[in-house]
Amino acid sequence: MRKSLAFQDLDSIPEELATREGESLQEIDLTHNKISDLRFLLDFPQLTCLVLDHNSIESHVKIAAAPNLQTLWVNHNKIKNLGLFISTLCKSCPNLKYLSMMNNEAAPSYFNGGTYQQYADYRHFVIAHFPKLEMLDDKKIEDSERSEAKRIYGRKTSTSKQKSSRKKSET
Repeated sequence: MRKSLAFQDLDSIPEELATREGESLQEIDLTHNKISDLRFLLDFPQLTCLVLDHNSIESHVKIAAAPNLQTLWVNHNKIKNLGLFISTLCKSCPNLKYLSMMNNEAAPSYFNGGTYQQYADYRHFVIAHFPKLEMLDDKKIEDSERSEAKRIYGRKTSTSKQKSSRKKSET
């Protein structure tokens, strides 16, 4: 089930939407609103696609766990710190396949004054954090790009895995 709440001047999700349709909604379009907090995702457990273009999403956004979310568009927002945003996002939305962050300061490109090297580094950083990602912005992720991301940033592991492997090596 899909729902469009685009161009509604919303700063939060209407409570009645979560109550009536939260369990069944799979796609929500919130383009051109004032959304800045993603904790509402708790109310939409089946959500697979979320469009948040032209909102007020910042690097330190609060994001509820959304393991079913596969598509997220946050183009034209206020994301400035890539590391902070991506670390939060990969914890909350580990199964993303499609992510678009164009026209955010944290996503350098020719269109917003970034160099090719900055753009390539941005892509490698994001790809290294999302092993299931198939598309970043407007470009499919190639195997060679994934290999380069792994070479540069290594394999990302959770803190608990790092702690358990340290304990094993100490014993």
